[in-house]
Amino acid sequence: MDQAKKERLESKGWKIGTVSDFLKLTPEETIFVEIKLALSRSLKERRQQLMTQAELASKISSSQSRIAKAENGDASVSIELLIRAILATGATPQDIGQVIANVK
Repeated sequence: MDQAKKERLESKGWKIGTVSDFLKLTPEETIFVEIKLALSRSLKERRQQLMTQAELASKISSSQSRIAKAENGDASVSIELLIRAILATGATPQDIGQVIANVK
């Protein structure tokens, strides 16, 4: 957001902050959320190159709708499911580590 827009909003009583500020997340919680979102994005990118959601779901004994939720960062999806699904696309533990290492 540019500075002029920020100043206009603040002058009208709006508070400007981050999602973490709004939700009052600790630094650890913020990083955890970022890791889950990075894993979700990685899963979607890898899966789209290789197979359908239904095919991946079948490989990990899950459902297509659960894969869709995983790819879209749904909070109900566990990190365990994300990692299992990424591994099922042929990723290595090192690939997963790289995704996590790139989280800011």
